[in-house]
Amino acid sequence: MITGAVKNKIDKIWTDIWAGGITNPLTVIEQLTYLMFIRSLDEKELEAEEFENASGEAMPRIFPRSAAGQSMRWSRFKNSDPREIYEIMSQRVFPAIKKLRHGRLPDFNAQGELEEIEDGPGGSEEGVTAFARFMDDAMFLIPTPQVLQKIITGLDDLYEHDIAELDMQGDLYEYMLGKLATAGQNGQFRTPKHIREMMVELLEPTPDDVICDPACGTAGFLVSASEYVRRRYEDAMTPEQWDHFAGPMFTGFDTDRTMLRISAMNLMLHSISAPEIDYQDSVSKQNQVSERYTMCLANPPFKGTVDAESIHDNLKAVTNTKKTELLFLALFLRMLKKGGQCACIVPDGVLFSSTAAHKSIRRELVENHQLRAVISMPSGVFKPYAGVSTAVLVFTKTGAGGTENVWFYDMRTDGFSLDDKRGEISENDIPDIIRRFRDPEGEAGRTRTEQSFFVPRAEIAENGYDLSINKYKKTEYVPVEYPPAGEILDELEKLEQEITAGLAELRGML
Repeated sequence: MITGAVKNKIDKIWTDIWAGGITNPLTVIEQLTYLMFIRSLDEKELEAEEFENASGEAMPRIFPRSAAGQSMRWSRFKNSDPREIYEIMSQRVFPAIKKLRHGRLPDFNAQGELEEIEDGPGGSEEGVTAFARFMDDAMFLIPTPQVLQKIITGLDDLYEHDIAELDMQGDLYEYMLGKLATAGQNGQFRTPKHIREMMVELLEPTPDDVICDPACGTAGFLVSASEYVRRRYEDAMTPEQWDHFAGPMFTGFDTDRTMLRISAMNLMLHSISAPEIDYQDSVSKQNQVSERYTMCLANPPFKGTVDAESIHDNLKAVTNTKKTELLFLALFLRMLKKGGQCACIVPDGVLFSSTAAHKSIRRELVENHQLRAVISMPSGVFKPYAGVSTAVLVFTKTGAGGTENVWFYDMRTDGFSLDDKRGEISENDIPDIIRRFRDPEGEAGRTRTEQSFFVPRAEIAENGYDLSINKYKKTEYVPVEYPPAGEILDELEKLEQEITAGLAELRGML
């Protein structure tokens, strides 16, 4: 957890960038991501040098041994004149990291041009490939040498005095991502950390799981899943499980290359050095993945529609629609192995809309798989992005039914106010949700007037597979007793007399 002092330092860096004319939060984070990545390359180089000096064994190097190559290192240029730093960054470092291959940066020839790195063995891709893969269209947008120097000085101060540990680096990045307060054009927006952590707690991932978010954005769900696994299993994991954790365990797809760069950095800062992060339209024919993952965690885009011809045929067979929120539900079922689990966020319309496409996907979940829970969330959860009402669906892919009773929970508060400020408050249903979800036997006797209860599959089918909690919840009306009419009239008469006396007293004072 980062302290208020660290937050103040981050806010100061943010303000310096804004003062320089970059006001889009996503652009700010993107530019900071590049600088953090450049610094991390030099950190890896320093580690290699220390190991080489201690062991005498030659280590692969990231930076060329030439004078130009060594000048690109953070530790070499950070204390230079601002104009020199800016020239090195814009003319050497940034063009070089866009051509990083096999864990090595290219060198410069006699004419000052970058040389191409030939394909083949050499160097290490670990920790750099996932990020570098999406650097081709990146742009260096920091406007002036003075602004760049302030950012470098601020970041260096943070790394050297406040966030030396890897966990702290991840917390810093999470804090910066929290400043993203705008939704994407397809209705995608960052899921609050406490909601992600609740969904991960419901699924309880293990070191042997293979986890996917096919609409990964900033990779928040993958990060939350990794933190849960480390917290629960760190002391018991085998070397093979650690190798699995470092990359193959986590997969993310997105159609925004900026988000892919940010998500790769986010994962790298959380010890996931080689995740499978790919540019891919998950619901299109481009995505052929089937029965590969044991777990899906996602908050897919809500507003988007896609070209009908590009949608994969086996998704249309489940729900014939162009609405992304329905197509992603069909996609989760296709991508999961049998027995695989999913927790995903859907807009309320998915739960009750009466179109054929909406009904077909709900019927698929209830009749052909095991729909375990519908957790209705209040509309303020995603503020300030949007006030949309949402729910969390939890289900297991079986291919052979298994839904007997569906557990419904009416979340009224998530530990934060439901206005745009989202200030922390004491009321929080999330611990209760996790506890009750894990104790289905204790929930069996609860009535429809309570905050959570079970609904039989047959009743859901009779109601057209409607999954809105208000369809099944019963409101308990408590009769209100009023005093007899005579007592009310006596009270009114007494008040009238007091008013008359008061008015007479005021008149006498005039």
